[in-house]
Amino acid sequence: MSEDSKRSVVVERTGTGHFVATNTRGGTIHFGTASDGATHTEFTPVELLLAALGGCSAADVDVATSRHAEPPEFSVSVTGDKISDELGNRMTGLTVTFHVVFPDGEGAERARAILPRAVKTSHDRLCTVSRTVESGTPVTVTLEEA
Repeated sequence: MSEDSKRSVVVERTGTGHFVATNTRGGTIHFGTASDGATHTEFTPVELLLAALGGCSAADVDVATSRHAEPPEFSVSVTGDKISDELGNRMTGLTVTFHVVFPDGEGAERARAILPRAVKTSHDRLCTVSRTVESGTPVTVTLEEA
């Protein structure tokens, strides 16, 4: 592993059930658990996982297709079931569904033609997030001494 392969974020608590993740470039995203009974518009950690799955594949497919034609419609829906069983809390039945429309024209024909291959290649090889989830990469958790 090289320093170029390292990725990281820092998650800080901002209040009960509320957090902010900061990346190494200074970008932030607020999220929470809404466990305080209030209605919050923040994403939950599970929703962030779903967004990461969809966003990773969307970025791959966008690069492959939009160089040929600009899609007036491009969305990715990600769904799954949150369950609790003998393995603990987890997500099952994860599904990533693309909805992409290209206008008429020569470039659009090319974009439409490569769209299925781009979706498959993202899933099978390119999307780091879905590849990590599907390969079952172990997660190490440590506690730093205070």
